[in-house]
Amino acid sequence: MAAEHPAYPVGLRLTGRRVVVLGGGQVAQRRLPALIAAGADIHLVSPTATPSVEAMADGGELTWSRRPYAEGDLADAWYALIATGDRAANEAASAEAERHRVWCVRSDDADAATAWTPATGRSEGVTVAVLTTDAAGRDPRHTAAVRDAIVEGLRDGTLVAPHHRTRTTGVSLVGGGPGDPDLITVRGRRLLAEADVVIADRLGPRDLLDELPPHVEVIDAAKIPYGRYMAQEAINNALIEHAKQGKAVVRLKGGDPYVFGRGMEEAIALEAEGIPYTVVPGISSSISVPGAAGIPVTHRGVAHEFTVVSGHVAPDDERSLVDWPALAKLRGTLVVLMGVDKIGRIAETLIAHGKSAQTPVALVQEGTTAAQRRVDATLETVEEAVRTHEVRPPAVIVIGDVVAVGPQHTV
Repeated sequence: MAAEHPAYPVGLRLTGRRVVVLGGGQVAQRRLPALIAAGADIHLVSPTATPSVEAMADGGELTWSRRPYAEGDLADAWYALIATGDRAANEAASAEAERHRVWCVRSDDADAATAWTPATGRSEGVTVAVLTTDAAGRDPRHTAAVRDAIVEGLRDGTLVAPHHRTRTTGVSLVGGGPGDPDLITVRGRRLLAEADVVIADRLGPRDLLDELPPHVEVIDAAKIPYGRYMAQEAINNALIEHAKQGKAVVRLKGGDPYVFGRGMEEAIALEAEGIPYTVVPGISSSISVPGAAGIPVTHRGVAHEFTVVSGHVAPDDERSLVDWPALAKLRGTLVVLMGVDKIGRIAETLIAHGKSAQTPVALVQEGTTAAQRRVDATLETVEEAVRTHEVRPPAVIVIGDVVAVGPQHTV
């Protein structure tokens, strides 16, 4: 029965209500999670199921009858999803649904169904459901693209007028990721769109600052004076001052706030002042930058562990908290952040305590950005490689056999 009129959109409240799904294949695998999230009492009828659907049944998220469809399966159902590979069974089930006035979706023949599944997305308590009104030109790729555009706009705040935005009070400590602006989390991008004040690190995704509305005050944390310790104290004071004025403040940091990001120092300062704060984890450069350069920090048969250390303090410095002799004995991958100017002494220390001088090393500068480049060396040659190729911070240093896994991109 071809549809002559557009579908009437409605939201079904299925909590505790019987929903029947016929077929345990890929269609069911895609649709079941939303039905489970809706709290439906799901009854799956299918001789077989994909491993993912079977896991849902094993986990008690649905009831599975391991057999083909039979007349009467839709009795007392509120909603039905028909997705078997047997067209005759689909037609018979569809006819039963019509007799019992059960809203029914058919994966094999949308025009024969009494309901259509929209392209659906969610953002901050809002559900977006997109249906194509023209049945003759219905294209699931088009509806999905419209859905994605709307949801992305809601998530990053560009679809909602500023005076309609819900503002997160206090301070948000946001991990901006390794540098590519597309690698910030959805939540981090939304909080940026809601901000009144942004205090940004030099290593944060700077391109995102250009997207901020003109009224947003941007404070460059890298330019706060008085040295490293006083700079952090000044940053803490700036966060507190603006938050106490009732502004939505975002502390935009590179990578993750708690991976060499001093995020906890800021959280402690805010807590002491009774200022609410939220922490938004970010993608750490310790794993993302090697990945972007084609280096897996772990690899089957090569490395079963990886260790991330700060190299901003040399191994022979009394302030160092790193047990470099112990690291030299590990067989896994060693990732060093903030260690470009200390890599010579780091390499000497590792070799002196048993690490092979021929251990592969890669330096990835400006990882995930348009300026990314990779320089390969060994522990024995890495100090010279830094000088020869003029490697500058920020750069992530990867030490271990994983460097030699996969395609090489030696500069």
